[in-house]
Amino acid sequence: MSLSLWSGRHSAKDILRQRIWSTLKTHQVVHRDPEGHIPNFVGADVAADRLAQTPLWQKAQVIKCNPDSPHRAVRLRALADGKVLYMAVPRLSHIKCFVELTAAALEEKKVALHEASTMVGAMEHGRLVAFGEMQPIDVVVVGCVAVAANGGRTGKGAGFADLELAMLRECGLILGRTPIVTTVHDLQIVDAGDLPMQGHDWWLDLVATPTRCLVIDHVPDNPTGLDWDTIQPDQMANIPILRTWSKQRD
Repeated sequence: MSLSLWSGRHSAKDILRQRIWSTLKTHQVVHRDPEGHIPNFVGADVAADRLAQTPLWQKAQVIKCNPDSPHRAVRLRALADGKVLYMAVPRLSHIKCFVELTAAALEEKKVALHEASTMVGAMEHGRLVAFGEMQPIDVVVVGCVAVAANGGRTGKGAGFADLELAMLRECGLILGRTPIVTTVHDLQIVDAGDLPMQGHDWWLDLVATPTRCLVIDHVPDNPTGLDWDTIQPDQMANIPILRTWSKQRD
């Protein structure tokens, strides 16, 4: 088994990720080698359209989305639908670890929405914001390597999604029942028994694929904030806001 950058934190999840990456490559349903990444799957735009047809998306005014390539279509749809869009800074590498984008602000700068919907374009044309500058979030879109029908999920193993969600909850920007959603290829859906969930993991409320929307009933309670005991040394070393908050705790 080849190792991705964040392998070794949970062996069962490592095996599952490798299985999903291999399956996607075998069926040729990714635009690039997915190994070590949130897979950029074929049909991501169709899955984004399915998500946009759901009542929870249509009612939402503020969307938080991850910066990964398969969710460019989600970010573009959020901007086109006139929503406030927050994108996480890749690897949370800034003290202001989110970027704010709106269609109105981009129009004022004469920046096309499709340009700003890329990770690079968002970083170039959006506004870096601290937690205190953000509005409460109505729907959170996370990147996944594998998802289960019971709402379980895993990303690429770095823990960024869980950290982002825990920090947003800590700051009151999401609540216990703020919908957590994703878009994936159908081949990324696995049996619940294949995807072990831990106490600091966040559960999904809805999964959109190119063929269907899976609404999760009876989702377990999500974490109420950061679990400092589960933060990895590399996360503390590389994420400035964690170091700042850690000093404030001392």
